Amino acid sequence: MTRISYENISQPRSDDRRLWDVPFAVYGYPALLLAHRLKVFALLGKGARTLPEICEALDLKPRPAEAILTAATALGFLSLVDTRYSLAALAEDYLLEKSPSYFGFFWDMMIDNSEVFSYTSLERAVLTNSPQAYGGGDIYKSHEEQAELARRFTRGMHSMSMTLASAWPNVLDLTHHQLMLDIGGGSGAHSIVAALKSPNLDAIVLDLEPICQVAQEFINQHGVQDHVTTHVADMWNDLFPAADLHFYSNIYHDWPPERCRFLTEKSFRSLEPGGRIIIHDILYNDEKTGPFAAAAYSMLMLGWTEGESYSGAELAAMLKDAGFHDIQVYPAFGYFSVVTGVKP
Repeated sequence: MTRISYENISQPRSDDRRLWDVPFAVYGYPALLLAHRLKVFALLGKGARTLPEICEALDLKPRPAEAILTAATALGFLSLVDTRYSLAALAEDYLLEKSPSYFGFFWDMMIDNSEVFSYTSLERAVLTNSPQAYGGGDIYKSHEEQAELARRFTRGMHSMSMTLASAWPNVLDLTHHQLMLDIGGGSGAHSIVAALKSPNLDAIVLDLEPICQVAQEFINQHGVQDHVTTHVADMWNDLFPAADLHFYSNIYHDWPPERCRFLTEKSFRSLEPGGRIIIHDILYNDEKTGPFAAAAYSMLMLGWTEGESYSGAELAAMLKDAGFHDIQVYPAFGYFSVVTGVKP
């Protein structure tokens, strides 16, 4: 047998780290969900602990505990100084329940529906082009039929919405608007913060009845009952109440393009001249070559909804086709951006 020389072995043009990143992500990132569910962050919120102290408090063996703690440290959620683990600022801001920007409820929702992001479930979603959450089918129909499920989902979304809601009003001048219709407004987070930031702006949260009940709880909690109200309606079949600003957050990615165009055109018809539409979402770049977060969000949508991520250019084209002008795309906060246009 002829021996192949080393010089004849083809060398890759890059190293293999990105190949390893795939299994590392599959096994590594769930460590954060496990740390959350096992109350690691809550424990360290009371003070720094050594590995043996954490193991004793949480009834864990050192090997799995160290793997989880090291992953959380490597990803910037914990710090390790002189054998003691403590919360990094990121975890203090987002993973302690007392924090106003607590993200844990959203992680809880992901954990409680972990079968949706299994390989088997995602493969089924890809091959059938249908969502897999709650046993498959339309999750919003499920919410309508199962009021308590809708309430849990809405509270889960609230945990991520308050932080996002505090950012986008800084991107746009809302002083010329008087009434915001928050379509599919869920917990009302965006209406609450917009009203707090702009005292002359009132808001209406439009959603299904069980969801509006949850929104009212948060409205009362923040003391904005005089400025924010709820309106029980189906955004597909019912008329929109009068407003000069239509706001959609995390709505368009739930639906295929034809349904998004329907909402865009409905908003255009409903708004008076000078009225504004705002779409708030995670966007692809215009070439749709990334970013990875938008692509991952589309995969998440495969598991949960009929929708997908869109680029700013795609949403801008929808607005233009509906008749809006002065269309702009702005970065808002983190992975999120806003697309906005005005009815002439």
